[in-house]
Amino acid sequence: MCRNIRTLFNFDPSATDEEVRAASLQFVRKISGFTKPSLSNHAAFDRAVAEVALAAKKLLDELKTTAPPKDREAEAAKARARAVQRFGAGSR
Repeated sequence: MCRNIRTLFNFDPSATDEEVRAASLQFVRKISGFTKPSLSNHAAFDRAVAEVALAAKKLLDELKTTAPPKDREAEAAKARARAVQRFGAGSR
């Protein structure tokens, strides 16, 4: 359920609004227990996603580091290599 919650800080290029929203959506889904809320809960669910995204964006904008920014492509390659090692190459 939380596959889209990834580290978003200190990347070059920085996290997009879409990435922050996707992570926020997964967070709200996880804590609410709803993958898709009912009509009666839809407004509260959407509002929570927007508020979490706003707080996450503010956090990312305010964090400081002296470490050099991570390269997205290099980090994605490392993640793919870990997945192959963990789950095997697998055939489809």
